[in-house]
Amino acid sequence: MNLKSTDYESLDINALPEHVAIIMDGNGRWAKKRLKNRIIGHEKGADTVRKITRLCRKLGIKVLTLYAFSTENWQRPEKEVSALMLLLRKFLTSERKLLHDNNIRLKAIGQIERLPKKVREVLDNTINETSKNDSMILNLALSYGARNEIVSAVKQISKQVKEANIEIDDINEQLFSDYLYTKQMPDPDLLIRTSGEMRLSNFMLWQMAYTEIYITKTLWPDFEQEEFINILKDYQSRERRFGKTSDQKINKEVK
Repeated sequence: MNLKSTDYESLDINALPEHVAIIMDGNGRWAKKRLKNRIIGHEKGADTVRKITRLCRKLGIKVLTLYAFSTENWQRPEKEVSALMLLLRKFLTSERKLLHDNNIRLKAIGQIERLPKKVREVLDNTINETSKNDSMILNLALSYGARNEIVSAVKQISKQVKEANIEIDDINEQLFSDYLYTKQMPDPDLLIRTSGEMRLSNFMLWQMAYTEIYITKTLWPDFEQEEFINILKDYQSRERRFGKTSDQKINKEVK
């Protein structure tokens, strides 16, 4: 779908979320509804990734995190997992030019060491080749699980305490965040989940403390740029108080 200028009219470009995270759900159901193989659904979903990535870059959103493959997804049928890994390799290879042309930096979070060697090699190459791009970060959550991420951070901090590099009283929210996969990234301002499921599915549990959440029944392969724009408009209509009252927020802005 080609967006028209009118699609942007009521969108405040100066009040966009800095970091958008998306749980891309519904590829399998999209394929099943059409009596197609699930892999066809994943391939169609990859097309949506391209469209939304381009749009985020065009709008000026700084970070786009996509939940591409969870630690739980390893339990899926071996044939589907293999096909997903092949699709990931193809995507990383084919989109390298898109990333460069749009000055987008690729990053990845998760248990990357669990990915097949050939996938890791292509992933590492793309990350290295785009490392100097600075207009936007495309952050892929691969073999990712938030509970594992938190446990890993606890282990790292405990080791630092044991070795007397960190005092117990040094541990605070900021220090803990610095040991997560997402260190040096802002927490997501907006989470979008497609397909209508109403859960976080072990995704960025620490980082989502004050994230605005939007659930759409649209299956990921059918998710269009126009709907993304409308979700951003909905986000801009919300009042983010971070635990404070509306009056406190207004008084702070006046000062």
